Amino acid sequence: MALADVRTVMTQLKKGELHRFYYLYGRNISGVEALTKEIIKKAVGDNVEFALNKLSGTNLDVSEFRDLTEMMPMLSEYNCILVNDYNCETQREETNKALIEAIKEIPPQTVVIFNITGFDVKEGKKSVQGKNKKLADLAVKIGIACEQGIKTPNELAKEIASNVSARGSMITLPVARELAEMCLSDTLLISNEIDKLCAYAGSNEITAEIVHTLVSRQSDVTVYNLADAVAVFNKKAAFDALDELIAQRVNRGVILGSIYGSFIDMYRAACARTSGKGIPEVMNDFSYKWEFKVKNAFRDSSRMSVHRLRSCVAILRDTAVQLNSTACDEKTALEQAVIKMLMTKN
Repeated sequence: MALADVRTVMTQLKKGELHRFYYLYGRNISGVEALTKEIIKKAVGDNVEFALNKLSGTNLDVSEFRDLTEMMPMLSEYNCILVNDYNCETQREETNKALIEAIKEIPPQTVVIFNITGFDVKEGKKSVQGKNKKLADLAVKIGIACEQGIKTPNELAKEIASNVSARGSMITLPVARELAEMCLSDTLLISNEIDKLCAYAGSNEITAEIVHTLVSRQSDVTVYNLADAVAVFNKKAAFDALDELIAQRVNRGVILGSIYGSFIDMYRAACARTSGKGIPEVMNDFSYKWEFKVKNAFRDSSRMSVHRLRSCVAILRDTAVQLNSTACDEKTALEQAVIKMLMTKN
């Protein structure tokens, strides 16, 4: 009936309103999975074993799907079917047509959920693209289509503060925003951290010190900080970030791979900028799933020339060869790589 936001869907579920067909997608994968669970819970309660059928979208048999939709519920009010990652672009046209006809005829005792967690149906654009648009439009027409987008730390800060307050604790917006940044805006991870922080603080305020003590900053955030420090020739910040990665006992391959990946992202962004291309084109050309990574790359690369970025990528490549072919000290090799990158010129 509509292209709905998450809050609208949750409100409907609380009122006991269920639709025959749901199409859930978005870059917030954990959010898509969480909403899927809420719909299933409302449809079948605790009777998942008998009333829920899970199908893979990769090799979906439309005849089997149709038969399952016509089944009567067992020990629950609704019969529920979950289809994960059905991609119309990879299916034969007659299969897509048959599926759409089957969805149009879903009986009232059945709830069908199509959720997308393994590819981007928007292909980096503003709306669902290609053949998948037919399924999304059908959901808008006869059921619910809902996108779970990645929220910014500012947006999440208010939700974090509200959730913390509901549990009897309190947290300021700046600290909540930092928590969101440390968790890379991953709502599932944030929820877990809120549980831990509230249990520790009780009715007291969750301070920045408590967050820094109990919450482990995701290594990707530290890598971004390192790349940012190199971009502005900030030696202290660069080595602080490297020390933090090493202190977290992150595997050397993960550290180097993450740093290398970050500079490759910036190099692509810088090349795109010189060619007059933007974020959507980069996301589409290189199959990025997370828009914030490309945004960060465009932001950070604006302070580095293509030549300097190419030099940094070469330094990291040579460091990888050194670590994998000699018995050198890992920390020393990584520190030398950071020094060399700081010495490169724009």
